Amino acid sequence: MRHYGMSFSRIIVILLFVLLPLAAPAADKPVRKTVYFSAITLYHPIVMYERYQPLMDYLTRSTPYKFELRLSQNYRDIINFLKTDKVQVALLGGVTYAVAKKEFGVIPILKPLGSDGKPFYRCVFVARSTNREINTIADLKGRSVAFASRLSTSGSLAPLYHLYAKAGIRLSDLSKYEHFKYHDSVAREVLRGNFDAGAVIDSVAHRFKEGGLKIIDMSEPIPGLPIVTRADAPPELVKAIKKALLSLHYDNPEDRKIMDQWDEEFRYGFVEAKEADYEPIQTMMEYLREKGVKIP
Repeated sequence: MRHYGMSFSRIIVILLFVLLPLAAPAADKPVRKTVYFSAITLYHPIVMYERYQPLMDYLTRSTPYKFELRLSQNYRDIINFLKTDKVQVALLGGVTYAVAKKEFGVIPILKPLGSDGKPFYRCVFVARSTNREINTIADLKGRSVAFASRLSTSGSLAPLYHLYAKAGIRLSDLSKYEHFKYHDSVAREVLRGNFDAGAVIDSVAHRFKEGGLKIIDMSEPIPGLPIVTRADAPPELVKAIKKALLSLHYDNPEDRKIMDQWDEEFRYGFVEAKEADYEPIQTMMEYLREKGVKIP
């Protein structure tokens, strides 16, 4: 009797020859190095994730690296993350950059553009739109004011500098003041009536205008929030980040579809940053220290 079928062992050998070449590319596929990215806590962590994760997704698609977001609880956390190599790249403020640079060294590589195409932002003083007694910065004397973290540039340093140097109002001239973790917390404290006024970054002020806040004054332009890397970051990583972010232009419709998913702090694009850009921050810090204000 003839046997037309193949033996089981012969089938296995044939399958191995067929399937192994298909599996080989997957085995040879290089593993992407993970880069951890963090950012100053402008908002509650849930909001931070919603606004920053799309940027991580873009960087992962556009570079040879896998970017993961590592959120911090406060401004000090992000400095420690960088110091201990828990994150390699971060979006800082002027004060956190100055502190990190002094403590262990970081390098500013990019700064975001505003909606006007310029690499600056502002501190904004807000009050409830129904409050007819507070309309200018001078009206804050004898009033209560909410600030963001002491390590925040637009939520603490810049508004204090503006009060002292521009309006002649000292902290002792306020009825009370308090610092909060997030800029959106400051806005809500003012809306709830717990404080007469507050100081926040301009993007938060504009977002809460429809909710019942009015702008009573704003600071001079502040150098854009720096994206920094650790001093020992590989040059190829820095090059990849710059290439990915500098290639986007908000006036390009295709790029805008990507950038509109990002937080308004950096959705309008980037330009290169350098240490000299942040010298005005040091000037403000030194001025306030001379006035007896505690600065981190």
